[in-house]
Amino acid sequence: MHQHWERSGGATTGTTGLAYHPASLEHDTGPMHPERPERIRAVLSLLDRSGLRQELAAVPVRDAEDAWLTQVHTPQYVAEVTAASRLAIGHPVYLGHETPVSAGSAGAARKAAGAVLAAADRVMAGELKNAFCLVRPPGHHAVADHAMGFCVFNNVAVGARYLQRRHGVGRVLIVDWDVHHGNGTQAAFWTDPTVFYFSVHQYPFYPGSGAADERGAGAGEGTTLNAPLPAGSDDKAYLDLFERVLVPAAEGFGPDFVLVSAGFDAHRAEFLGDMRLTEDGFARLTGVVKGLADRLCGGRLVSVLEGGYDLDALAGSVAAHLAALKGS
Repeated sequence: MHQHWERSGGATTGTTGLAYHPASLEHDTGPMHPERPERIRAVLSLLDRSGLRQELAAVPVRDAEDAWLTQVHTPQYVAEVTAASRLAIGHPVYLGHETPVSAGSAGAARKAAGAVLAAADRVMAGELKNAFCLVRPPGHHAVADHAMGFCVFNNVAVGARYLQRRHGVGRVLIVDWDVHHGNGTQAAFWTDPTVFYFSVHQYPFYPGSGAADERGAGAGEGTTLNAPLPAGSDDKAYLDLFERVLVPAAEGFGPDFVLVSAGFDAHRAEFLGDMRLTEDGFARLTGVVKGLADRLCGGRLVSVLEGGYDLDALAGSVAAHLAALKGS
């Protein structure tokens, strides 16, 4: 039986954690690919220069074990990722046309999913208030049996299942504000009433899913909520949608833990999207979601990096997100 956690939560240190491992830099996507190691370096550089990194608790990261990856992915696909990475000596091997892998990619992907598990452990233990996972490759497009859209393992989906089956968490809310719809996460929980997937995204746009009438099926009907927005939507449009649509939906669901697919490619400087969010906008979205976690599940929240490809916009947005998680 899943445990339904008391709303008040336990005492925590009040600290925000940062889950990062240098293996994320070993996922080499080749020249000119937008999902590149420099994304992580740009974020770390700003966090170090600003002093923000010193204010965060470092979360030791481990590999995600097969037992947890296969809660979301097929064993054959997990083996395929490992095999492709072994073959990629000196040249990339493609898992789908958008997702090249290198010799270091399987390790990076296991660490990316494992960062979410490690952060979840620390938050569930009350050692951290919340945490951000600075990882790559990203995850929300990855489906059960193949990579897609730069994503290898679905880090957030694996984390949700881990929370439920390792920690006995009953209901998980996933908030996805990446500019692209998280088709993989939606598919993972399409018929599952215990995981509520909320996505705001540019529409119509890659990958083509995420229409408002996609609401789940069977027992899970109504626990998928897509909030598509047109190109050009700005901070005000996003915040209005969060307050008007996400907040009442989350309150009605009553989550025991909140996960965030934190893509920052809806920033106005991005070249892989056409939205108009600013760093302040991301901070305010973070505030709304953090407020929900504080009110509904003792503050338990882990966010996970998805997209964001303009290096300056990404670094600034992540810093704003972390400052809001910290409450500063």
